[in-house]
Amino acid sequence: MSSNRHPLFMPLILVGGLIFGFGLAYSHMARPEVVLDFLQFEDFGLVFVMFGAAIISGIAFAVLPRIRDRAPLTGDVYGRRLKSFDRNVLIGGGIFGVGWGLSGICPGAAYASVGIGNVTILWAIGGMFAGAYLQGWWRSRHTAADIGSTGAD
Repeated sequence: MSSNRHPLFMPLILVGGLIFGFGLAYSHMARPEVVLDFLQFEDFGLVFVMFGAAIISGIAFAVLPRIRDRAPLTGDVYGRRLKSFDRNVLIGGGIFGVGWGLSGICPGAAYASVGIGNVTILWAIGGMFAGAYLQGWWRSRHTAADIGSTGAD
C-alpha cells in the first residue's frame, strides 16, 4: 500500500464500518437465528442482501478503474490480485463454513451483533481470534520449516 494516504483515510474506514454494522443490524443479518434460518433454507432474506452487495461491488469494481487511474484515498493503482486456489483455501473455507453454521454469524456481523446487545456472541468472536492465532502460528511454523529445508548447504 501507498504511504501517502489521504488524511481522511482512517476516519472514512471507521465511518464505513459503522454504516456496514448499522446496515447489518437494521436488516437483522446480525441476528444468528436469521442466518441459521438461511442456512436451513427457511429464510432467503440473506440471499437478497448478499446479491445486493455483490451487484453494487461489481459495478464499483467495473466502473471506478475507468473513471480514475488510482484509488482516491490511498493513491494505489487499481489492479487485480490473483490468488491461487489450493488446499489451504479449501480447508480454510471449510473451517469458516463450519464456524458460520455453528455460531450463525460471520465475522463482520459478529461485531454488529455485539452492538445490538448479543453478548453471548463474544464466545464466537473469541473462537475467531483463537482460530486466527492458531492459523498464524501454524503458517509461521511451516514457513520456517520450508525455509530451513531449502537452505543452502
